[in-house]
Amino acid sequence: MLLTKECDYGVRIIRVLSDARKKTVKKICDTEYIPEKYAYKILKKLEKAGFVQSIRGRDGGYYLAKPLDTFTLYDIACAVDENLFVFECLRQEVNCPHKNPDISAPCTAHLEFERIQNILVSEMQSKTIQEMLNLPD
Repeated sequence: MLLTKECDYGVRIIRVLSDARKKTVKKICDTEYIPEKYAYKILKKLEKAGFVQSIRGRDGGYYLAKPLDTFTLYDIACAVDENLFVFECLRQEVNCPHKNPDISAPCTAHLEFERIQNILVSEMQSKTIQEMLNLPD
């Protein structure tokens, strides 16, 4: 599956942080109905990718580290999901006999899967998060 629940939660975390104010994990979870155990895991990935920053301590929380007009849905998906493939056979580690370069004719199903994958990636990259959330400049 291309977009996982983690990707959905990642977008919703970014959405709640889009007002540029620091939020606690509890506030993020309560606002976006995200289970805390997932929020911590996703926030860690978003922080590692540079989208959010954290402040530790009693008055701690999370806030956006990048302007919303500098990244896309694709960027968030790449930060929280390891592999973004629509079809299993597109994964490098999958041993599909039809991907064998010695075969004289390429697998037409695989070629179509690649075409669909490329369209989805292109669409995910076509709007910034600011545009996606319909926020003013």
